[in-house]
Amino acid sequence: MKKILIANWKANPATLEEARRLFEIENKENVIICPPAIYIAELRPNGAQDVFWKAGAHTGQLSPEMLAQFGVTHILVGHSERRAIGETDEQINKKLKAALSVGLTPILLIGEPEKGPARTDYLIDQLTRDLEGVSTEDAKKILFCYEPVWAIGNQASTPEYAKKAIHEMHGILEKIYHLPITIYQFLYGGSTNAENIESFLKNSEISGAVVGGASLRPEEFKKMIDITAKL
Repeated sequence: MKKILIANWKANPATLEEARRLFEIENKENVIICPPAIYIAELRPNGAQDVFWKAGAHTGQLSPEMLAQFGVTHILVGHSERRAIGETDEQINKKLKAALSVGLTPILLIGEPEKGPARTDYLIDQLTRDLEGVSTEDAKKILFCYEPVWAIGNQASTPEYAKKAIHEMHGILEKIYHLPITIYQFLYGGSTNAENIESFLKNSEISGAVVGGASLRPEEFKKMIDITAKL
């Protein structure tokens, strides 16, 4: 299975012209691009940064059906920056179910705010709450991303630390769904760049990476694409 990169542009770039240039460089095989929602109709990317769980009287929100009509296939759900502004596990659970209901692939991001022994408790709590009521068949369709919040914008976690966290996630999912670990795909997110991406993705446990800041530096991200393609 080929490794994937997910480019999360966050609230960047500032103009449509810049977004077009960036998209042209990064729109490659095995790359999922998640631009700001304002650019989705123009760029028709395969990814989106967020979703709401239904249409109707919900000012400012986008339903999964709206996103799907523009070619979106993957959606970030539960990113730490959204959790930080108050998004709850109950809301994340609704978003997961809504995306799955129309055939979209959720990328569920979970991780602890501070490095330390509390990691296990965070992973158990987030996975249990976020997946409540999600069927076994639907769980197979989710991409699970370990995103240690303490590593974002700072020094990345080490591959060894990330692998230990992913092994814990294996165990938690196995208890919930009683399926072998080979069923699931796990990603890593947190300060990846052209210098460290190979050290993470060369491990069989890690199927890809969610990339933030480096995805806005086109030359660096192109290097990451080339490195990933060789793995």
